[in-house]
Amino acid sequence: MTPKPGRAVSEVARRDVWREASPPMTGARALAAIDVGTNSVHMVIARPVPGGSPEILARERVPVRLGTGGDDMKLLMPDAVERAVTALVEFRHIADAHDADVVAVATSAVREADNQGRFLRRVHDEARITVEVVSGMEEARLIHLGAMSAVPIAGRPHIVIDIGGGSTELIVGDYAPAALARSLKLGHIRLTDRFFDGGVIADGAVKACRRHIKSFVAHVAGEARDIGFEVAVGCSGTIAAVAALCAARRGETLRTVANATIERADLNEVVADLISRPTPGERAGVPGLDPARRDVIVAGAILLRQLFKALGIESLVVSTGALREGLLLDRFNRRDRSRDDGLHHLSDLRRSSVLALARSYHEDLIHAEHATDLALELFDETGAAHGLTIADSELLEAAGLLHNIGRFVANSSHHKHSYYLIRNSERLAGFSENELELIALVARYHRKSRPVSSHREYTALSKPDRRRVRVLAGLLRVGIALDRTYRRAVERVHASVSEEAVTIDVEIAAGTDVDIELFTARRSANLLADALRRTVDFRVVETNPERRRRNHPANGPGDANPRGLRA
Repeated sequence: MTPKPGRAVSEVARRDVWREASPPMTGARALAAIDVGTNSVHMVIARPVPGGSPEILARERVPVRLGTGGDDMKLLMPDAVERAVTALVEFRHIADAHDADVVAVATSAVREADNQGRFLRRVHDEARITVEVVSGMEEARLIHLGAMSAVPIAGRPHIVIDIGGGSTELIVGDYAPAALARSLKLGHIRLTDRFFDGGVIADGAVKACRRHIKSFVAHVAGEARDIGFEVAVGCSGTIAAVAALCAARRGETLRTVANATIERADLNEVVADLISRPTPGERAGVPGLDPARRDVIVAGAILLRQLFKALGIESLVVSTGALREGLLLDRFNRRDRSRDDGLHHLSDLRRSSVLALARSYHEDLIHAEHATDLALELFDETGAAHGLTIADSELLEAAGLLHNIGRFVANSSHHKHSYYLIRNSERLAGFSENELELIALVARYHRKSRPVSSHREYTALSKPDRRRVRVLAGLLRVGIALDRTYRRAVERVHASVSEEAVTIDVEIAAGTDVDIELFTARRSANLLADALRRTVDFRVVETNPERRRRNHPANGPGDANPRGLRA
């Protein structure tokens, strides 16, 4: 598919994307966005500007090669960990000098590492930075936001390609959220470790590498072509490096790779030149090649060429916006929304992806939403006992809406099937890896067995997260039980909390029979009672019709939540 010529890049067009994320600017604090990648750690510090692009205060990059150590990336090597921690300590000092808040995410290498917990604790203790490990889906979403901030593609059918050290993200759409977002376990370091050890090209290695890439790319490339796109955009270091090589072959020296283009014919020549030089030392003479990339550029360039071929791309424009710029956008947008209005619930993005997943498995949303609403009301009413945050209520809402999707597989043990479907979904946008694990576990424990030490996924959690799962699953069990007959007979719940007990008032219309709901709720309340260290009891409160009309406007399944959505 040949991308159509794009409109001239304009600062006005780029500002349109940033404007939505710009908060009220009276004394707005700067924000440092850190990307802990497979090849490098990056930081950009910016201050939001009213109606325009953020003011960039600093950019930092330190190569750390966290992903080095084998193509399976199951362990972070000690020397790589030392390099990363040292860099992040320095980043913390720089952020403090700018009086900036810090947000950090980690991608493929940390996401896949069995020893990620030890690394994250060291970073927290030594650099005072809490790193959020993002899913491949969330990584793709943030990359898409970042790319749209630097190249005026919003509103035009486009594909964004980001080649990292451990993974490659492909995003197709015209606006956010994207129509297609995929994260593939293909990256320049992963491919180098597997096919070009030490950057050396052995006999048959190029052919084997191409065959391997094709096996990963064929299906998603077909999906992308079916959706269609007019313009191709590439971001991150590998693509920027290839753009510099293409320019050098034309006798040009790029002052910046922003909006540079990679033509298919130039790319073919670059790849042919690189593979004719079998060792990193021989690549020292390649014009425009960064010495730090001599060992990994072959794998990255071959991967990009295979993507051009599979997707039918003839020309690609380079975006300087990627994951960390998308992270800035996302956090500026969140900062713009009040956290003091008493409303929790999922953001539009999160909620739409949760509902889409539920519908794809034919979930009964009328029951799921009502049971979840009751559980969320209990969350609010029992705050003095559980002490959890608004962010935790979002996990409860997502788990509640998805708790029954396992029935698509089988009714028997459907709670376990729900765990698997949630945990392995590539369609839940806006959640970190840890959040997805917690959501899946809360859904898994909505019935049958309580969390016990023999459950490997549960015991792998930190102690605070294990408590979150117990509390949220306990609340969800009660919410589900109070809609046991699927009649929405229980309209609302209220709770009073003392040091010894939680008393739940079950609000119903006068004359409504809720014996089954109450019987089921009392049987289901043990997990909540243990989690809150209090007894749990129920009593019925009848309401008159006039109050019901005031407090319960009609709302269909899947409608925007009447209590409001968190940004």
